[in-house]
Amino acid sequence: MKGLIGKKIGMTRIFDDEGKSIPVTVIQTGNNVVHQVKSDEKDGYTAVQLGFGGIASRKLTKPMLGHFEKHNSSPTMVVKEFQLDSDKEELQSGQTVGVEVFEDVKFVDVQGTSKGRGHAGTVKKYNFTIGRKTHGNTNKRERGSSGAGTYPARVFPGLKMSGHMGAESVTVKRLKVAGIDKEAGLIYINGAVPGPNKGIVHIFKNNYKQQQ
Repeated sequence: MKGLIGKKIGMTRIFDDEGKSIPVTVIQTGNNVVHQVKSDEKDGYTAVQLGFGGIASRKLTKPMLGHFEKHNSSPTMVVKEFQLDSDKEELQSGQTVGVEVFEDVKFVDVQGTSKGRGHAGTVKKYNFTIGRKTHGNTNKRERGSSGAGTYPARVFPGLKMSGHMGAESVTVKRLKVAGIDKEAGLIYINGAVPGPNKGIVHIFKNNYKQQQ
């Protein structure tokens, strides 16, 4: 399969064979539960539906609970579909998969929800230049004019202005896999992993980088 679901734990460091310290982000993938295996004959495409994070049955909607019971799999908090590496992969509903998926993988793509920053100005949000801090200047952190007045007499859509910042889906590509721990179900990634600690992330194999 192409990836797994995990939870961002935090940062630490590991040492390579030469004794060099490598800063890494620790992601716990644990045991991903296989809920459903989709095929061309039945669904029109091949994929595997994985789940992560246990959850009480009383907290689920009846459609989701019925879906898990139909496939004889334990309820999970997060559900995500991943493509298969090949049609010959043998997966069954109810089984678990872990970090062994990334055993020979050198680079991955990580998708997560970035930290929410609330309402931010253009200097913080888009790195606008601030005004000169000289005597008499009252425009230090304002964005300035948003356009002409008479024509076109409106603000064009997409103009960079102050507003909500963060809390959006972010994908960081080609991050290096520094190591894995099969017993603990951990993967160590060298690079900027999006999202806060304890946030849910989706890890995908970067097939393009593997061939370099």
